[in-house]
Amino acid sequence: MIGQFLRLTGRGITDFGLHPVAQLLTLVAVGMVTLLTGLILLGLHNVNLELLKSRGEVEFQVYWNADAPAEEVVKDWNVIKDMEFLHDFNTFTPEDALTELATTLGETGDFAWLADNNPLPYSGLASFAVPPEGQGEGWTAKLLTSLKSLPGVDKVNYTPFQADLAQGWMTISRVIIWPILGFLALIVSLVVHNTIKLSLMTRMDEVEILALVGARPSYIRWPLLTGGFIQGILGSGIGIGLLFIVHSVTAETLNFPPFLIEIHFLPYDQLAILAGAVTLVSMTSSWVAVKQ
Repeated sequence: MIGQFLRLTGRGITDFGLHPVAQLLTLVAVGMVTLLTGLILLGLHNVNLELLKSRGEVEFQVYWNADAPAEEVVKDWNVIKDMEFLHDFNTFTPEDALTELATTLGETGDFAWLADNNPLPYSGLASFAVPPEGQGEGWTAKLLTSLKSLPGVDKVNYTPFQADLAQGWMTISRVIIWPILGFLALIVSLVVHNTIKLSLMTRMDEVEILALVGARPSYIRWPLLTGGFIQGILGSGIGIGLLFIVHSVTAETLNFPPFLIEIHFLPYDQLAILAGAVTLVSMTSSWVAVKQ
């Protein structure tokens, strides 16, 4: 039994090279479909990374009065540092803010003439980890009030949209994006199925002869299933390889001010799922095509 299984598998591997043109066209089609699906997953993965980067966190940009004494500002900084759930707090003196502004503007940002009369105030960027019990209970509003009540604080900037961004994105993913990806998966399955079926049509004479001489269905189908497996593995490998090349070229295209977004490659588990899904579709398409 095992010997026959190995012989049929070996024959499927050998038969894979009998029609090189048809096999090559099939591999190209499977590779392109894998590349298209991979590009969509790559974009979705990076959007998730960027939009969910601040998930569970809220940021406040705090500005002090321009005439606030440095000692009073430092006391306020210490109060903020002692606040509960503080995740990160970056402080900026007027000199730091002027230097940061000049660096951002590049060659046009020469503000040396403002060194003795700096109009920029003390400021700070405070990031807080939102506790589970704080969501939906006005926790953010209370924190905003606490920051504004500090003696030397002039104003506090806060974007409510940021706190709800992660939850909104998850809702959009469930309601719109994943159904679209499911529809795309159906289209991909049909494309791969039809491509595999057209490839198998070049071997229909061989299949009919084997059936006429009394060969068992398993004897006919297993080598073709092996060919579908090879086409799925090689085709998905080609597609993932092309996806890696595209990522290598575009990884740093948005990594500049003000975006500073680095495009990350798909994690290994998603790559394995993509390759496995394409291979499974290829094998299923071979099975269905032979039965028809």
